[in-house]
Amino acid sequence: MELSRRETLALGLGAAFLTMMPFRANAAAEDAIAAFTGGADVADGGVTLTAPEIAENGNTVPIEVSAPGAASILIVAAGNPEPGVATFNFGPLAAEQAASTRIRLAGTQDVIAVAKMADGSFAKASATVKVTIGGCGG
Repeated sequence: MELSRRETLALGLGAAFLTMMPFRANAAAEDAIAAFTGGADVADGGVTLTAPEIAENGNTVPIEVSAPGAASILIVAAGNPEPGVATFNFGPLAAEQAASTRIRLAGTQDVIAVAKMADGSFAKASATVKVTIGGCGG
């Protein structure tokens, strides 16, 4: 079976679109992080992010995050249509700067936690979660 010129072009454009999708999703995640940090540098370390390596179902993926001394923590799912998942704010009377929740993941992707520390600096941690059944539409 031979493909027509139009079909070949459509297949090529479809393949190009699929290869660009992760970059678009990552750009949206970077935008969300930049909005949270105001464009400031973000150091690795100082944040502990616990997420499963493999999630059977992307609808309910348990995560835990902690960052001693943090004023707030942003959780971003780099591959979701809307990457910003949650922001946790901690007041001066918080016993600890930690939180746990369940999030939805559209597929295998990086989950990133960015903490704004009390001194105004930023720190991050990330984890890759392999999802066998996606949790949100694209």
